Amino acid sequence: MQATRYELIGEQLYTETLPNGLRVALLPKAGYSKTYAVFTTRYGSVDNDFQVDSGTRHQVVDGIAHFLEHKLFEEEWGDVFHDFATQGASANAFTSHDRTAYLFSATSGIEKNLGTLLDFVQRPYLTPESIEKEKGIIEQEIRMYDDMPFWRGYRHLLECLFVASPVRIDIAGTVESIRRIDQAALMECYETFYHPSNMMVAVVGDFEPESIMALIQRNQAAKTFAPPRSIQRFTPAEPGTIQQARHEIQMAVSRPLVLLGWKDAAVLKESDHLQRELCMAIVQDVLFGAVSPLVQGLLDQGLIDDAPSCDYEIGSGYGFSYIGTETDDPVAFETAIRDGLAHALTNGLDADDFERSRRKQLGEYVRGLNSPEAIANQLTDIGFKGQDFFQIPDLIATLTLSDANSALRAHYRLEQTAVSIVWPNGDAVDNENEEEEPDAA
Repeated sequence: MQATRYELIGEQLYTETLPNGLRVALLPKAGYSKTYAVFTTRYGSVDNDFQVDSGTRHQVVDGIAHFLEHKLFEEEWGDVFHDFATQGASANAFTSHDRTAYLFSATSGIEKNLGTLLDFVQRPYLTPESIEKEKGIIEQEIRMYDDMPFWRGYRHLLECLFVASPVRIDIAGTVESIRRIDQAALMECYETFYHPSNMMVAVVGDFEPESIMALIQRNQAAKTFAPPRSIQRFTPAEPGTIQQARHEIQMAVSRPLVLLGWKDAAVLKESDHLQRELCMAIVQDVLFGAVSPLVQGLLDQGLIDDAPSCDYEIGSGYGFSYIGTETDDPVAFETAIRDGLAHALTNGLDADDFERSRRKQLGEYVRGLNSPEAIANQLTDIGFKGQDFFQIPDLIATLTLSDANSALRAHYRLEQTAVSIVWPNGDAVDNENEEEEPDAA
């Protein structure tokens, strides 16, 4: 077990890679009442085309990663959620584009709950009967999300931006795709992506790192795994063009919802992802933050009631951002955002605004060190990319105005822009260039 001390922030991280390839990161936080643990595999919704070693290439249907997340909580004797609850823990899981995570938080019984976490994820119980039952449950989940205006607008935005990347497909898949999932496909994906060498455990809270590491070592040593294999993931080439510029639908909403999105023109190396994310956080804050001149102007005009939501995401073969809000006048909002971006692209970011936002990002990072959940999830997310979560302050400190302006101009390109609007029922919708959607989507 290696101990790394970060003097600037007063943290000590314990790490080890076990003989089976599992990576472990432990961060003790003396005095914290809650401990948070996450067991993560580097496997998400975009990993639907892959090859193991020199074997057969597999192209699986959309939604399998999310389907597996659901199924692993089921054991032959019942639901693992019940086990966690009786042990005083709150458990959950999530699937993203790039990873699937299983987690719990608890104030006591940490070792018992950690054993439960490690065991159920590494003990799949998949029967044809339970798989068929789960299809109905996930179909209901998909339809439930389809009734959520923001989610619908967001999904249609990604469908507009991306032509080939599977990031354009709902993480849960479609009703049609999950109906084609079978036991063989689930086991193929499980055996490929749930090998310890493709996984990581992070635990953050008040515990003795030696005892927790010893527990994980014993747990893994008692299990038998196949030798690690290399996974080759195939990512379709994403063209420089977008699929379509606009998408508009009607739903039962009281006020229109508008989202503007942009996709990266070029695919960045994984080693460059973290710096781009940090740069884009600053860029978006300067442009679209609550105190930005653009947002203050929109508030003063009554076009919006609160600062718009915005985000940037980058992963294997994709990068995109969005800004979205409810507004009585989506067209005026869109025009204001485009005009504000045009000004920024011509003139660059203001130096004082950049410095204010850079310091703000440092402050938010430091505040995040009080959250075991945020730390553990970042340890795994950034760790999978071969980077160090605790080096983020150094990276932020070295970012320059030139770096931020380069990220601004590389990302916000007119030809890479799309708009998604959700109108109240009865309002006009113009989708002249939209391809007809399948009923199952």
